[in-house]
Amino acid sequence: MGKRVARGVRSNENLAGWLFVAPVVVILGLFLLLPILMALWVSLTDWNGQGSPFTGRAPFVGADNYTRLFAEEGLARRDFMTSLRNNAYYVAIVVPTQTALALGLALVVNNRMLRGRGFFRTAFYFPSVTSSVAISVVFLFLFANSGAVNALLGMLGVRGPQWFADPRGVLHLLLGAVGVDAPPAALAAGGPFGLSWWDWLSGPSVAMVSIITLVVWTTSGTFMLMFLAALQNVPVALDEASTLDGAGRWQRFRHVTLPMIKPTTFLVLTLGLIGSWQVFDQVYVMSQGEPAKTTLTPAYLSYRTAFRDFDYGSGAAISFVLFLIIIVLTLLQRRLMADREPAAPGRGRWWRRRVPEGG
Repeated sequence: MGKRVARGVRSNENLAGWLFVAPVVVILGLFLLLPILMALWVSLTDWNGQGSPFTGRAPFVGADNYTRLFAEEGLARRDFMTSLRNNAYYVAIVVPTQTALALGLALVVNNRMLRGRGFFRTAFYFPSVTSSVAISVVFLFLFANSGAVNALLGMLGVRGPQWFADPRGVLHLLLGAVGVDAPPAALAAGGPFGLSWWDWLSGPSVAMVSIITLVVWTTSGTFMLMFLAALQNVPVALDEASTLDGAGRWQRFRHVTLPMIKPTTFLVLTLGLIGSWQVFDQVYVMSQGEPAKTTLTPAYLSYRTAFRDFDYGSGAAISFVLFLIIIVLTLLQRRLMADREPAAPGRGRWWRRRVPEGG
């Protein structure tokens, strides 16, 4: 009898729980899951924007929109691979740079000896809350051929590049400075996915470098606040114990601070990775993929393919491929940053050898 009563109470609790979360489930289903399924269907059709893709009038093409991106020779594959190359360089520079800068700023404003810490926190965070479109327009003036950046380089005796007119990658520019203007035959002969090895190894263009500078400057403030909250949760006693053990500043940072803020580091890296693969507004305002498609990214290519070329099926396919790339890289990053097995007995961390006594 008691078991039946317990089961009845549990079933009532489960029912009440589902009733409480039902509005949220319905809202998420209508405005999140259903649009994703609709977009997935569009990616399997050749819809050009005329009529509705769900009435059967849009031709069903299956996986053709996906195979054109990887397996078929043509402009679609070349543009997509070019966008992946550009975004790969973008991610490789932006994610570690903004993470290191955010952590450095957090360490600065977390210093108890720093005067005016509130002012510096506000100053470092301010670019993150301003309009990205407005800042992009300002950076267009700064990186113009006669802008402030080239004027500053000229004062240092350096001739500034044509930031949004030169399609060469920075690696090509560096090689050109030492007299290597033409690609070697082995690198120009061929390469994967329709691009030569010379194209894959070009490095980001100077236009992409200006966008990278903008993004790092505007995103580091947000991640700084995350690191600052994590640093303020590091136990003071642990830091003091490591100091009594004779640890220097770098040793305390490496063996105490970094392990304690590892969850926040993973969060910052994950958010940075996702955001860097979704870069759109800065590209739309500053370059629209030019010069010579060296700032073209998958997110902007998806928009251009769907809303300018009216090929909504291919645009949706690019979006889902980008979604899979983000998922795979996030899982890989999680695996790389997973906690390892604890150290063997007798080989514990040096800061655990001394435990501060209470009282």
